[in-house]
Amino acid sequence: MKSDEMNGNIPQLLYGQVVVGNDIIPNGVVIIEGQSIVYAGSEEDMPVDWTSLVLGNPEEVATQAANVVRQEGGYLLPGFIDIHIHGGNGEDFMDSDPRVLDAITSFHSSQGTTAMLATTMTAPKERIERVLKEVHTYMAYPMPHAQLEGVHLEGPFISPNWAGAQNPEHIVPPNLAWMAEWEQRYPGLVRQVTLAPEQNGALELIAWLRSHGITAALGHTDATYEEVEQAASSGLNHAVHTFNAMTPLHHRKPGAAGAVLADPRIEAEIIADGIHVHPAAISLLAKLKQDHNLILITDAMSATGLEDGHYKLGDLPVIVQDGVARLEDGVTLAGSTLTMIEGFRYLVQHVGLSIPEASQMASLNPARSLNIADRTGSLEVGKQADVLLLDADLNLQGVWIKGVRKSS
Repeated sequence: MKSDEMNGNIPQLLYGQVVVGNDIIPNGVVIIEGQSIVYAGSEEDMPVDWTSLVLGNPEEVATQAANVVRQEGGYLLPGFIDIHIHGGNGEDFMDSDPRVLDAITSFHSSQGTTAMLATTMTAPKERIERVLKEVHTYMAYPMPHAQLEGVHLEGPFISPNWAGAQNPEHIVPPNLAWMAEWEQRYPGLVRQVTLAPEQNGALELIAWLRSHGITAALGHTDATYEEVEQAASSGLNHAVHTFNAMTPLHHRKPGAAGAVLADPRIEAEIIADGIHVHPAAISLLAKLKQDHNLILITDAMSATGLEDGHYKLGDLPVIVQDGVARLEDGVTLAGSTLTMIEGFRYLVQHVGLSIPEASQMASLNPARSLNIADRTGSLEVGKQADVLLLDADLNLQGVWIKGVRKSS
């Protein structure tokens, strides 16, 4: 495979089983021109001008007229979009600078992620502001790897009772003035804010977030079912790493988890690694979230892609053993070492979802959540050529971002 191959204006024809919506087209082809998809469908229905090209001398087609890639029994999917990710390849978004951002986005693009949100941790205001400044500057120039679509603030407006791997020293009440200041300084940069909706001032902040097109997410919360429902009526529309760091489901006290399950207004993230959530619970969630409101995430931390050992998540020490990241107490999970391709395979091979269902959770649903589904998240004519090529066993064989093939 060529690494970061600049294809210029040479068309690219990718052959495999094409995943489009709820369907798999067996003898399919995706055609890329420049940065865009110009055809995605069956080989038999390919436009006449392309058909005549392909039926010519195959060697000539491959070397002169177009780049042709075939994967017998393989699949062509839209690129993965990870809206909750803290780092990888030894780096953490809390330490953002151009080198760090290149390292994280480069590694995760090699694992099938074509777009993501840089996710922060609960931290002092000035440290969060540094991340916002660095990501804003980075996004102002062409990005060479997975595309940053903005920032996800996970905290600091969370519950100290459910801090998880967030540093409780930096937890503060919801602060609308901070958010207004950041939005004024970096318009449109913050795309999602995770908070505890039961905290004083949370409902006002939720309403403000939604009025500015920002996802208002519950997480690290001690909220009751009733408090979550009240927050949803104020605009709360998202739940981070469902079942984790929230009041659990009980048949007489449904808790925050029960509200997420029951309320279609709330879209749900899930970490599909077999560690954070039992596959049966994921299956239940998938049965209830059928309206494009279930989203695969990694919650990946800096150790992702590296060996077991000692790392940090934000400013807290983490021990990774057998690929599982925990705080030094040996109990509290501290993000994950999951990649999107691994999570996608887990959904298919262990949860029992279909390939189209898992694909939508990893691509279209997060694109819809970010309001970027008009340009990415599915294999449709006119959209960005963010494309993945998998073999028959769902191993990644190729990654295209805006029409450029990346190493994988």
